[in-house]
Amino acid sequence: MKTERTPRTETAEGTRPGSPDTPDAPDPRTTDPAPVPGHADHRPAHRRDLIAAALAVLLVTAAILIGRYVQNRTGTLQVQWPPLLASWDPHLGPGTPAALTMAVLVIAYGPPLAARLPWRGLLAAAWAGSTAWVFSMALIDGWYRGVERRLTTKHEYLRVIDRFDDIPATLRGFTDHIVIGEPGNWPAHVAGHPPGATLTFVWLDRIGLGGGAWAAVWCVVVGSSAVLAALITVRVLAGERLARRAAPFLVLAPAAVWAGVSADGYFAAVAAWSVALLALAATRRVRFPGSAAVGGGLLFGWTYYLSYGLGLMAAVLLAVLVLARTARPVVPFLLGALVVPAAFTLAGFNWWTAYHLLVERYYQGAGGVRPYAYWVWANLACAVLAAGLAAVAGVRRSASYAPGAVRELRTGTGAPAQRLALLVLAALVALLAADLSGMSKAETERIWQPFLLWLLPAAALLPARTARYWLVASVVPALLINHLLWTGW
Repeated sequence: MKTERTPRTETAEGTRPGSPDTPDAPDPRTTDPAPVPGHADHRPAHRRDLIAAALAVLLVTAAILIGRYVQNRTGTLQVQWPPLLASWDPHLGPGTPAALTMAVLVIAYGPPLAARLPWRGLLAAAWAGSTAWVFSMALIDGWYRGVERRLTTKHEYLRVIDRFDDIPATLRGFTDHIVIGEPGNWPAHVAGHPPGATLTFVWLDRIGLGGGAWAAVWCVVVGSSAVLAALITVRVLAGERLARRAAPFLVLAPAAVWAGVSADGYFAAVAAWSVALLALAATRRVRFPGSAAVGGGLLFGWTYYLSYGLGLMAAVLLAVLVLARTARPVVPFLLGALVVPAAFTLAGFNWWTAYHLLVERYYQGAGGVRPYAYWVWANLACAVLAAGLAAVAGVRRSASYAPGAVRELRTGTGAPAQRLALLVLAALVALLAADLSGMSKAETERIWQPFLLWLLPAAALLPARTARYWLVASVVPALLINHLLWTGW
């Protein structure tokens, strides 16, 4: 069996001469990923992609029709436009022309630009493009309604900034206000997350960046950097060609409907950079891999205090180590990961106590009413809408590559497509675990952004000649949702 070449040495601008990603190699815009040993990738595979997309559309349709029936009859779904937390509200806004322009430009020019730009230029363009896409989608609802007001509503973090004047005292008493019925119980999002989420906005306020507008800018700009983390991770684990091909799909992520503006986009970025730093450390693609591992651990520890469910990102982190075939960065990573929990524990906040109280609070509210039998599969319909049909087809390809990928990994000779497939499937495992837990009933189009991010690169496994069609298939539903519905949280 022909094996893949050993990892290539890359310069700041890309790869050294003679590597598959230099201009003298086949144009990645017109060539598909490197053939997977023993895996035929012809017209039948493309038909299976279309079948997977069609089944995803049927899943969404069933979730809408059954959801409307159940909600109209019993009201137990606790959403107005199931399966999304949204209401019918056709509208245009100042972001409409910007969003349409962004979509057209990236669909038309994104794939060739991603193939030709210097690597650093691609990263800068991807971050700028993602930021513009998310902001334009948010501005479809207008500046005040879609941006400035989002994080100041009754459920949000900015409602309690004044209660953190004495941060140590607030942390010591944080768990006293989680359960409904306790004096001064926290708003839903504050109670539903560890205090690191709220502290982020407290610290922004302390440095003079208070209010909903600055909080929104923070969430969008930092959240959009998750695209960079994903591209870097795919590059070091599965090769630059696949990373470049994934870039347009990451930039035009349908999840932008909910990333602009929500703190979950910020959470996704923190988790993504934890993965990226571990990948750089494990593959030794940075000058100081030990420092990168510690930094990744610090961010992973911080994610635990942003959202209780982000511990499931451990599945993606484990996949990084498996793909890199090393445990070398584990010790510095774990040392870094202990810093934030130690600091919060010493400050008087008990994570486990808070989590168990959150479970109680969850079942006091909508979580105790929403039927698991509907949401355990309707959540996946929400994921389809937030990830897009290109990701669905890419996940199908990832699943088809998986058996051979596991065999090839034993000898360290897995093809780039197989390696990317395993990374994608690790994120899918994390997402399914969140789904089966019963602690994610509804609103997963927003809550699952940290997991959905890692499904998007799977679109790089699709034939290059079809990239624009898949971009259209993912972007058009997102634009329709943002213009026809008022999405809330």
